[in-house]
Amino acid sequence: MDSHSGSSVRLKVFNLNCWAIPYMSKQRQVRIQYLGDFLNQKNFDLALLQEVWSERDFESLRQKLLPNYTWAHYFRSGFIGSGLCVFSKHPIQEIFQHTFSLNGYPYKIHHGDWFCGKAVGMLVLEICGILVNVYVTHLHAEYNREHDYYLAHRVAQAWELAQFIHHTSRKADVILLCGDLNSHPGDIGYRLIREWIGLEDSYLETQDFQGCEEGSTMVPNNCFVNPHEMEHFPRGIRIDYILFKAVSGFRITCDTFATTTGSGPDDTSGRSIPLSDHEALMATLSIRPASFEQSHNAARDAETQASLMGVLHEAWTEMGLGLAAARQWVYSTGHLFSLGLLLLFLGVGSMLFEDIPWVAEAFFMILGAIVLLGSGGLYLTSLHESKALYEAQAEIELAMEMAKEIQPEAVEVSSTSSLLRTSIQSESK
Repeated sequence: MDSHSGSSVRLKVFNLNCWAIPYMSKQRQVRIQYLGDFLNQKNFDLALLQEVWSERDFESLRQKLLPNYTWAHYFRSGFIGSGLCVFSKHPIQEIFQHTFSLNGYPYKIHHGDWFCGKAVGMLVLEICGILVNVYVTHLHAEYNREHDYYLAHRVAQAWELAQFIHHTSRKADVILLCGDLNSHPGDIGYRLIREWIGLEDSYLETQDFQGCEEGSTMVPNNCFVNPHEMEHFPRGIRIDYILFKAVSGFRITCDTFATTTGSGPDDTSGRSIPLSDHEALMATLSIRPASFEQSHNAARDAETQASLMGVLHEAWTEMGLGLAAARQWVYSTGHLFSLGLLLLFLGVGSMLFEDIPWVAEAFFMILGAIVLLGSGGLYLTSLHESKALYEAQAEIELAMEMAKEIQPEAVEVSSTSSLLRTSIQSESK
């Protein structure tokens, strides 16, 4: 952190999805060691990391970074952990973690997101009298873009994240959000977070960029990236971000922004290996007092409000589609649960008749127990999903109503939403 004549404060920020899964990620320990050397060499103010799934890796980094980054915290969540951690040169005054209400499905064991407990971690810093709220997060993975089974969950997480930041940053002077949003710049999740809070994107705002083409954070030439996942994206994809906003009395700009390009330490064969399957982000932000003239004009406010209404409506629609699917699962698994009870009763009832073989009795009871337990678990999962999606949809609908009062032209969009909601609820019953 640099201060120039008391007029501005420069903040150097680092962000990386480390892809550090014990026993699964390639050359994990080598990459973790190099990451520590890299952070000490570059001397950032803040380093925000995702997918540090092992607390041993965190402690290893903490010991290595202790001379330069005296403050650190690991956010613990779920069965495996959130994978989120932060290293700071500046004293951390407060920390808080919020786990997302929706995070995939427990029966999707091969994906594992449900067991991780995806979350957002918050820390409060005071830098040269400026109160900075820093947020680090990792949203649900996409897996299949053409058939995105988790889209409603990721949009719900994006809304929950945006609401969390909105309600916890009211005393802050500056907001900083870093992490892997698993959303492309045009996706609804990214746009919802940016437009609801009013965040700026470091890559879009900087005048000095160095790194991968189009700011991509996963590129095909990274040796840890599966080439099949990049078939439709020859230039890579941008899903990791450093977003910022000045809240009160300050102005913030991004002086420089850079990504790594796959360079890293040499392994035993002499080849260069990357820090991760994701590219790291490095931003230099300048915070300075704002003048009264640096406020938005009315025309831009109206345009921004119209764009926000469109994003809210799109998110609301996606929630409705997810809600309809979840309610259908509740309905179907409820019937399966009844079938399990019936099979169980048949097994118990058959014991009253001596002429029925014990094999048949055991068959009905075992099959009934399996159907009962399986459908019961699916029913509870679907019920939880439907309630969480309904709540998120209700919150977005209220937000649209409030936005409509500011911009009356949004009445038509809101009316369309009400009609769509009625249709979706009718179909799900």
